[in-house]
Amino acid sequence: MRALLPCLLGLMMASPDLAFAQMKLPSKTAPGAIETRYFTAIDGLMDGNADVILKETRQGKNVTAAVLDVCYPAAKGSDRKDRFVANLAVNGQSLTGTTQSVGDKLPVTIKLARKPTGDTFEFRGQITIGQAVTEVTSTDNSDLSEKEFLDNQTSDDGITPAPKDFTEVSPEAFGVRVKLDAALDFLKSLKGEAVEVGLSSLSISCDALRAGEQTINLTADPEHAAALIAKAKSMPGVVAAGWTSGSVEMDRTIRFAAAEWRDGDKINKDKIASAISGVLAKTLAAKAAGTEWNANTGKLNLTFKRPSPVYPPLGLTESVEVTALVSPDRPGASDRLMLWISSPVITTADEGTGAKLNLSEESTGDEEGGEPKDDNGSVEALAKEFKGQRWDADKSVWK
Repeated sequence: MRALLPCLLGLMMASPDLAFAQMKLPSKTAPGAIETRYFTAIDGLMDGNADVILKETRQGKNVTAAVLDVCYPAAKGSDRKDRFVANLAVNGQSLTGTTQSVGDKLPVTIKLARKPTGDTFEFRGQITIGQAVTEVTSTDNSDLSEKEFLDNQTSDDGITPAPKDFTEVSPEAFGVRVKLDAALDFLKSLKGEAVEVGLSSLSISCDALRAGEQTINLTADPEHAAALIAKAKSMPGVVAAGWTSGSVEMDRTIRFAAAEWRDGDKINKDKIASAISGVLAKTLAAKAAGTEWNANTGKLNLTFKRPSPVYPPLGLTESVEVTALVSPDRPGASDRLMLWISSPVITTADEGTGAKLNLSEESTGDEEGGEPKDDNGSVEALAKEFKGQRWDADKSVWK
């Protein structure tokens, strides 16, 4: 390094123009150049619940054009969104415009005063939607370059149309991205199908309103999921369909040879349910009390009963519930199956004869968000019963 410094100094003294030409100086917008800048927040709109994008076209420090895009709750406290987009007239620091909201078709009037304050900007004025008037007083607003804005807009709906296996996505969970004007017909087509629709995915977000596309989250029996995805892809307005993340956690999943657990090309669910129930009855030290397959999701719900250790003289009963899911280990034909089980959910009740003691399940602050209930090595015991493999998260391979 010491030998290099004199060489650099000599180069600069001999040919300063060449030396500075080689240096990477920060690029700045040339004075008077046209550029696009964005504000992604204007405080206070709709009690702070509005999603705002103000796009400005500037020449030097002067604003030559502006577009205000506001997405907001259609009614106070509502999950339903409405939106308006207005081209604003620019007169010095005054921004004004009129438009109509997209959903409820309400008249919108914008009157804003824009004021630079050092490196930030201040907005004051009014926005009127229908009969509702919102006073705008917003300070310390920073703007973004177009690249910064676009980088922040990237989103991933998690849809994987053709996964190589079910280690990154879940075999029962899939998503369908559909254009907003086709979403209702798509949802109606699901009536009567053995599939569950995620209720939260029915709410149209601001991102969906702006993109014109909505992602519907669905759950189905893994044996039917591929056919439902193929059907969705063929429907009008569907942009993408494929598997997504779901209930399967790899640390609670095993993989095993399928031959012994199939009848022809179908999974022998009765045999698998019996084997799982037998293993869990031992590890949970409980009696099997029921098994039930969910026709929509393909999940197996298992229930076990055992004496509660809480105040033994009362003879209380613990009910232990575990959910399981079995599927091929990848889409299409496979000679291996994978089995996932949930952590046990334990409730306690008085199930004795005669009058019952009413109990409430109280949760303390320490318990909330804590570790799941101990299942006494149930996953490892199932791996032995099914002669299966566990997932090595460090190496991302089955072991």
